[in-house]
Amino acid sequence: MRLVTFRRGRGQPKLGAVWREAVLDLLGLYKELRAQRGELRRGRGTFPADMLALIQGGDATVGQVREAWEYGRGLVDQQAIDALAQRRVAYPLKRVRLLAPLPAPARNIFCLGRNYAEHAAERGAPPPEHPVYFTKPGTAVVGPGDDVVQHAVTRELDYEVELAVVIGRAGRDIGRAEALGHVFGYTVINDVTARDLQKRHQQWFKGKSLDTFCPMGPVLVTADELPDPQALGISLRVNGQTRQESHTSKMIFPVAQCIEVLSQGMTVLPGDVIATGTPDGVGAATGVFLKPGDRLEAEVEGIGVLSNRVARP
Repeated sequence: MRLVTFRRGRGQPKLGAVWREAVLDLLGLYKELRAQRGELRRGRGTFPADMLALIQGGDATVGQVREAWEYGRGLVDQQAIDALAQRRVAYPLKRVRLLAPLPAPARNIFCLGRNYAEHAAERGAPPPEHPVYFTKPGTAVVGPGDDVVQHAVTRELDYEVELAVVIGRAGRDIGRAEALGHVFGYTVINDVTARDLQKRHQQWFKGKSLDTFCPMGPVLVTADELPDPQALGISLRVNGQTRQESHTSKMIFPVAQCIEVLSQGMTVLPGDVIATGTPDGVGAATGVFLKPGDRLEAEVEGIGVLSNRVARP
């Protein structure tokens, strides 16, 4: 499933899924299915209210959502989208706004530093012997189409496309062989960074944690659709020009090892996000940093393109 959090007009965020050029309203589809079955009880029953509730709900909740998704796919394939929109079960993709799949406040956002040898080299550092972790706050999360703000505190704004892993099953001391079984799905993160703040504060957290510095999306693809996270192309474009282009097979520490080491003595929770590092080609390596008006397109094969614009405060 290609899951999304979306909004229509000024309405509340809703849980959905993308099929073809439509967004399925999963709760609307669930209600329609219940009505067809004669289940006329009021309320949403046990259907999840949002993406985090879906992830936390486990297999039974995922089964309900998958049933609504299958039903909705059939409707989109057979009926006019305008009629489905009137029934509030599906809408044209271009008429809704996609939000971050896990809108702020998100769970923990763990990040890997220097997880591609070429990126470590371009930053003048040797490849690390162990995974290097840092965090970003949920307040940094924005969605596809949202602005990345160049705050007045930085003049060296940079980009970093990354494959992001969303944990679906809690665990501690997870073995590498079992690690992918704890993954709910995958999305794209742009680990936006203020390089001058990194240098000034001599650590990574502050320079990577300003508001809008964690664009996420456009969709959350369930793990069954991407069985091998080390088999994906990854790239980033600025104003249509490719700046980063690599492959997740080039990670120093693959996804399973990242989860294994992170969970040693520490519980990872459903909804936790792990950004797995960026390949070479960042602006800090060339001295060409972002400026207001620049259009960023971060892409991971099998997931899609996360597009954002740089803006002044």
